[in-house]
Amino acid sequence: MDELELKYLKSLAKQYPTVASASTEIINLQAILNLPKGTEHFLTDIHGEYEQFNHVLKNGSGSVRGKIDEEFGNTLSSRDKKSLATLVYYPKEKLEIVMREEDNIEDWFKITLYRLVQLTKRVSSKYTRSKVRKALPKDFAYIIEELITEKGDLEDKEAYYNEIIHTIIRIGRAPEFIEALSYLIQRLVVDHLHIVGDVYDRGPGPHIILDTLRNYHSVDVQWGNHDIVWMGAASGHLACIANVVRMSARYGNLDTLEEGYGINLIPLATFALETYADVDCSCFAIKYNTDYDTKDLSLDMKMHKAMAIIQFKLEGQLIMRRPEFEMENRLLLDKIDYEKKTVLIDGKEYAMSDVDFPTVDPKNPYKLTSEEENVMERLRQAFVNCEKLQTHVRFLFSKGGLYKVYNSNLLYHGCVPMEEDGSFSRVNVYGKKCSGKELYDLLDQYARKGYYLQKDMKEKQRGQDIIWYIWSGPNSPVFGKDKMTTFERYFIKDKETHVETKNAYYRLLDNEDVLNKILREFGLDTAHSHIVNGHVPVELKKGQSPIKCGGKLLIIDGGFSKAYQGKTGIAGYTLIANSHGMRLVAHEPFESMEAAVKKESDIFSDSITIETAPVRMRVADTDIGRELKESILYLEKLLMAYQEGTIIEKS
Repeated sequence: MDELELKYLKSLAKQYPTVASASTEIINLQAILNLPKGTEHFLTDIHGEYEQFNHVLKNGSGSVRGKIDEEFGNTLSSRDKKSLATLVYYPKEKLEIVMREEDNIEDWFKITLYRLVQLTKRVSSKYTRSKVRKALPKDFAYIIEELITEKGDLEDKEAYYNEIIHTIIRIGRAPEFIEALSYLIQRLVVDHLHIVGDVYDRGPGPHIILDTLRNYHSVDVQWGNHDIVWMGAASGHLACIANVVRMSARYGNLDTLEEGYGINLIPLATFALETYADVDCSCFAIKYNTDYDTKDLSLDMKMHKAMAIIQFKLEGQLIMRRPEFEMENRLLLDKIDYEKKTVLIDGKEYAMSDVDFPTVDPKNPYKLTSEEENVMERLRQAFVNCEKLQTHVRFLFSKGGLYKVYNSNLLYHGCVPMEEDGSFSRVNVYGKKCSGKELYDLLDQYARKGYYLQKDMKEKQRGQDIIWYIWSGPNSPVFGKDKMTTFERYFIKDKETHVETKNAYYRLLDNEDVLNKILREFGLDTAHSHIVNGHVPVELKKGQSPIKCGGKLLIIDGGFSKAYQGKTGIAGYTLIANSHGMRLVAHEPFESMEAAVKKESDIFSDSITIETAPVRMRVADTDIGRELKESILYLEKLLMAYQEGTIIEKS
């Protein structure tokens, strides 16, 4: 035994000071290894659609209904199963309806409580009693533990078991108890949640989603391009702030900033009203949903245009400041001919539908006016001092990263930048050429510097500029295109300028050698591992499949956002990985929470089995299992040290 190992064992002995305590822990951990593997739930590209997100989270992409089917089989009708599932998803809302309409509420309570207890037993059966105990709601912890651990059909305990249920109803606590059991079932059905990017933008409720994720029992997040730009905005980076505000205006979601985060937009609104009062803003239509208040339309279009021009200026300054980003082709404000109303792009002249830019000086087009500088400084102060936004962004940094390796799965949002021949693209990051995993790691490190670093402001600025590059750079792993044609889409009708060429990665997705190369790059076994990918909507309407190379790669963005559903034909894919294997779930568009409660409608529509395990997977087969095995190894060494007298047992 070397000195370092002895030092570690002595430290471990403080936690397990006796032979008995070390032995007990070995037995406990060894037993845990033989429990079934917990269920993992994968979601991506949520884009602010909080109602659909919450529903999918509550139903575990069909996992709750699956457990109901397992437990009750043919003993319950399809209608009763549907009612029970709806109750589990929305206990408060469903109880309001039942208590208003049910004639014999006591009988309903009794039947429902027995069913919920049975279901709770089913979903808790794969966990240790200790883990279940930690998940129990405080107010009912003792009672629930008694009900789910006792066998009610044993004669000696039957009266005891029945009396608990009877008393809960008699003293008027049945509604609260039903809610507690329902939330516990939701909690236990899914052991761990993966969010594979893009919580933000498009939909109205990213702040609501992040509040939910912060309180979720076990979660990780792989940053999407729409997340990273908000993270940059929270760090105070002006170009990122401009992008966030412009997109919020474009999708009619300024309320997310004002009401969701308390960001004061009055300085921008005042500036836009004054500066763009008589300016044509027709190119800046708002893509709004049914909740949008159209009385704000004219003002929002002015704010939209004002912020777009500010964004193009700030991005131009950044591109000139960072020539290593190789994005000079995005410098377009200086290529405008105002007399001819044209712009020169890649050597070709294109007609512009709008050149009415009151704040752009043709001689110095990337310079902000003093009024624009004031607006951006006010916004910067609002973003960096917004406590709720900072809390959400710190959560994304602490629970997230650009990729995740978890239980033989590689998770990332966009792509691994590649050349057409399948080699990894070498990207210049401040003078260091890197590719593959090294590129991910270096970009991740700089992003954290851009947010957290305080002493070295020059290095912090480099980090913040990298965050913006991750959002829209040509070799960004989460963007994955040669350019972002925002300018062209606003001002040029010729659609050949709108084309954003995807990285070669997307043309190589059916090449198993390429996928195996990626898996090896991240240290994974090519025979049993998968890549779980988001970012690019799968267009089911065009016959596209989310499953590549026989399930080696799974693209699970199918249009969660309403903005994409017309294109994709569905409302998103999610993935479930449990002890039996993996299955992909396609979702129908979600109507509303009210409709789900009243109509007892669910939204998962089709389930595709990706992989079936020949033998049910155990905790021993997971990353946590490997950690537990290592703990057992050292505990056994500690036991040996006690027995040999190398370490003295404490009585």
